[in-house]
Amino acid sequence: MDALGDLLRGIRADGALFGRTVLRGAREPERTEAAAALTLVMVLRGQARVTGPGGTRVLGAGCAAVRTSGPFAVAAADGAETELVTGTYQWDGNGGRRLLSALPPLLVVPGGEECLTIIELIADEVAADRPGRQYVMDRMLDWLLACTLREWFDLPESCPPAWYRALGDDVVGPALRAMHEEPGRAWTVAALAARAQVSRAAFARNFTDLVGRPPMAYLTEWRMTLAAELLAEPGATVASVAGRVGYADGFGFSDAFKRIRGVTPSGHRASLVAGRAASGPSLRAAG
Repeated sequence: MDALGDLLRGIRADGALFGRTVLRGAREPERTEAAAALTLVMVLRGQARVTGPGGTRVLGAGCAAVRTSGPFAVAAADGAETELVTGTYQWDGNGGRRLLSALPPLLVVPGGEECLTIIELIADEVAADRPGRQYVMDRMLDWLLACTLREWFDLPESCPPAWYRALGDDVVGPALRAMHEEPGRAWTVAALAARAQVSRAAFARNFTDLVGRPPMAYLTEWRMTLAAELLAEPGATVASVAGRVGYADGFGFSDAFKRIRGVTPSGHRASLVAGRAASGPSLRAAG
């Protein structure tokens, strides 16, 4: 099981907003009030001071900051000229919910070699006017997000979600991997305990203690996360998606989906279609 890959499942930039900005001297901070839930701030040169719900952090060249909630402000940190690029995901109300719940409001990752290369490529694309520009930058933003989070999860101060940490547990880890690899299987607590090679009671207790919810509750949430992604596929139906995530009929699946996601599967699919129809060109470059 690739834990980070599962966390990023369904995360795909589509018409992301990009900007390239130069901050000079004691200029007032650039404030961003957009409702988008996830922004990467990439410093090309100088130092930037990012202030948001998670406090204030200073970014050196090559650093990436992820803002996951609320407005934020960016200013030159030392009064010198600072150049930066931002990339903002555009999601509907449900997009990225699982990823965002795993992240703090603001995180900073020192730019490693891979991230620095991607940042430079994104900056070049923002400044250029080439065919397929938006598509190329969208894909590079996805790449940078994966690179940034991979490095952040390796930092001692990172706080990954409970299920992510539980993957390393000898009892809970095998069961978690099984649920992620075969979500459509008719799992029971007994079958999962057998994977972990412990009693049902010991397994259920350890799982709840480490993950924060009982095994079957976690499995249902994971299935609904996958279902939300599958419903976005062309030609998907409620019945076909229900079967792929372990439900014999669409009725039980619809009840579970509405309970977990707050909307019916058909309503979720309709909102995705409406969102695509309403979206338009979203590229902007600031100088």
